[in-house]
Amino acid sequence: MTIEPNNIYLADCYEAIKDIPDKSVDLIVTDPPYKIENTNAGGKSEFAKSIQGMNDELESEELNVDIDIKILPEFLRICKKPNIYIWCNCKQIPTYLDFFVTKNECAFDILIWNKTNALPLFYNKYLTDKEYCLYFRKGGYCNPKDYEHAKTVFNEPINARDKKLFLHPTIKPLKIIKTLIENSSKPNDIIFDPFLGSGTTAIAAQETGRQYIGFENNPKWFKIAQDRINGITASGQFSLFNGEIM
Repeated sequence: MTIEPNNIYLADCYEAIKDIPDKSVDLIVTDPPYKIENTNAGGKSEFAKSIQGMNDELESEELNVDIDIKILPEFLRICKKPNIYIWCNCKQIPTYLDFFVTKNECAFDILIWNKTNALPLFYNKYLTDKEYCLYFRKGGYCNPKDYEHAKTVFNEPINARDKKLFLHPTIKPLKIIKTLIENSSKPNDIIFDPFLGSGTTAIAAQETGRQYIGFENNPKWFKIAQDRINGITASGQFSLFNGEIM
């Protein structure tokens, strides 16, 4: 398969990535499935019952199945220089650090999305009020334009608005993805996302003057991403300017 910039592909990323030439990508920004061992909300309260549907959706869409680490060497192969953002949960952090830092001597940062309106679930545990984004680089470009862009904690609410518009249960805030891209790439650079979901990385690349390549293996999310790139939400509304519904 020939891979061209400013296109997305309905494809298994583990196979399709082999068609991307060596050292042809400037930056990877991706949100692979998290390692979630239990999708049962637990408890008989009305609140627990109300969120079980969300957990069932994660399981039915296979968004609780851990990434196959065989793709990680491919990330390094296709990058001009290692320059990679990967969203993850805490259970995946040791695996990523072992591969990128211990085995491949990359520098790293841990960025956090602090959810300012996290669900009040804390029985026998801490709140699930944060998600992690690991940044690995070895000579990769990182040049935040100001103090706000240089912060490693993003204080943003749960992304209910975008989820309603584009339906994906783990969609990340467009504002955060745009910040990552602006910090670690230059205009017209190629941004790659092998787990594209509903297309947030492609939209962020468009709106920051970058090129993009995306893979998504689920036909439903692929269609939503295609429509989103063309300015259409999952509900058929037009979204034509900086993510705002017109």
